[in-house]
Amino acid sequence: MPRSLFPAASPEVRARLELDPTIKLINHYDWASNPLGPIPAWPESLKGAVRVMLATSTPMAMLIGSQGILIYNNAYAVFAGERHPHIFGLPAEQAWPEIAEFNRHKIDLGLRGETLHLEEQELLLNRNGTPEAVWLDLHYSPVLAEGGTPLAVLCIVQETTTRVLAERAVARSEERLSLALNSSTLVGTWDWDIVANSVTADEKFATMYNLDAATAKTGIALEGFMQAIHPEDVGRVGVEIRTALADGSSFRSQYRLLGPDGTIRWVIASGRPRLGDDGNAIRFPGVVVDVTEQRRASDALAESELRFRTLTNAMPQMVWSTLPDGFHDYYNDRWYQFTGVPQGSTDGEGWNNLFHPDDQQRAWAIWRNSLETGEPYQIEYRLRHHTGEYRWTLGLALPIRDSQDRIIRWFGTLTDIHETKLAATERDLVAQELSHRIKNIFAVLTGIISLSARSQPEIKPFADQLRQRIFALSEAHDFVRPHAARLQDTEHQGSLWALIERLLQAYHREGTARVSFRGEDAPIDDGAATPLALLFHELGTNAAKYGALSVADGEVVLEGRVSEDGYHLSWKERGGPVLDGARRPEGFGSRLVSLSVEGQMRGKVERIWEADGLRVEVDLPATALRRSGRLQS
Repeated sequence: MPRSLFPAASPEVRARLELDPTIKLINHYDWASNPLGPIPAWPESLKGAVRVMLATSTPMAMLIGSQGILIYNNAYAVFAGERHPHIFGLPAEQAWPEIAEFNRHKIDLGLRGETLHLEEQELLLNRNGTPEAVWLDLHYSPVLAEGGTPLAVLCIVQETTTRVLAERAVARSEERLSLALNSSTLVGTWDWDIVANSVTADEKFATMYNLDAATAKTGIALEGFMQAIHPEDVGRVGVEIRTALADGSSFRSQYRLLGPDGTIRWVIASGRPRLGDDGNAIRFPGVVVDVTEQRRASDALAESELRFRTLTNAMPQMVWSTLPDGFHDYYNDRWYQFTGVPQGSTDGEGWNNLFHPDDQQRAWAIWRNSLETGEPYQIEYRLRHHTGEYRWTLGLALPIRDSQDRIIRWFGTLTDIHETKLAATERDLVAQELSHRIKNIFAVLTGIISLSARSQPEIKPFADQLRQRIFALSEAHDFVRPHAARLQDTEHQGSLWALIERLLQAYHREGTARVSFRGEDAPIDDGAATPLALLFHELGTNAAKYGALSVADGEVVLEGRVSEDGYHLSWKERGGPVLDGARRPEGFGSRLVSLSVEGQMRGKVERIWEADGLRVEVDLPATALRRSGRLQS
């Protein structure tokens, strides 16, 4: 008995039909072991319905009998995915266990002779090894036997998953857009029906254009919206709209809206006309964004930039700025006037090439240190002038920091100090010559005193003291006089301790210093050096004659302390002869000390005759130590 669903077909026709893999599957399936039995035993109405189903390109499945034995066409096989062909001929509940209850209900419904249509039915199917949500349009109808009783259910399947997901994605996108637009007071939307000349708009758009929101939702002629545009802009906007309508191009325009109270707001409107079949514009949707605050900020920034450039170009100095990493991105006009280089040619690191070759390495080192530490930048170097000569300039720069103390920019200036530098050099030469002549005067005085003492031996002790005091003054002068460049960086140069050490170095014994210092030093200038030299010369001389420096193991300890009011210095002798604590009478030297400290420097000096050695407490106002302090006072 032939098993083919098409027993009367010739071998050629059967071969052609079996090119359909599902027809071939039915013809060669072992139906004898299936509850349906061999194909010839099937009711003719069932075989006819199956033949129709197999020839259809729409996905269809036949659920036969109470078990819902599953037979389907090739389009359904594609829908079944990896479940095909294993589910072919199985009961529907077994073929699709994840929707067994769903299929049971539909089989029972169809066998009762009822039909059912479902749209966008969501099901969770495992078609390719992983459960996935699918959406289907399903139509169930009974297949009737010759006697009119239902013997199977035919299910037509149309998968709509792609369309449903796309529609939901569009809906979510539109919802997010709607939420964004509704949450913003700056964005409005419109849709212009060009044929009917009716513009519908949302509430934000209507408010911007001074129109009633309810009326705008129903539609207003374009002219009603155009009335809100500033008179100086309305003509231009009209031209831009007509241009977009003529060629279907995008429309984007920035213009002013005039409020009922005269306030002006800036907006950006953008959209694109939609063309009909005839190529003419029929709709024109778009959005408008209120950019008033951005416009104000932009105008304020432009005005600030103009003020900054005007200010920097009006300054007599060259002005520059850099990014936090030191990249130079701005120079004022005076920089280019001074150097003569083209605009922008010294951005980045090009500026270093304008330094004198002998100054480049030093300038780079100091600049890198400022970038790494944030310390202010200060340097004198020679910069190439547009004439080709190198001129001395003073460079200063400070970092600009944000609220988190991070450097966001460096601003600096360059000042031409060439003439000042040359004048200072000339002054130094004159000062050194004058200092040399003053030293000669000290030498002449010392010689005169020595000659006088030889002719009058009775004044020799006084002459020796006077000569020593003049020597102390000479040492003080030599200490603060203009020095050669090689001496200007000497340690302690221009400090109080350095002066004392120089004056008392004669009292060192066998290379061992007998005067030590503790606490804080203080800078001094020539105005303070002379009275201080007399003070410490007298203290040192007396210590060598009567005090701690008169014995081999004696020493002097000086302690310094800087305070808000000035400077305090303590002179303490140790290891010398034991004192009885009684106050000593004042001689000429003591009066000279008081005159120097209290008279000339407006300070205080106190001698305390302690048992282990003399202690002298000296208080000096800050204005007495340096010329800058005296000028401020």
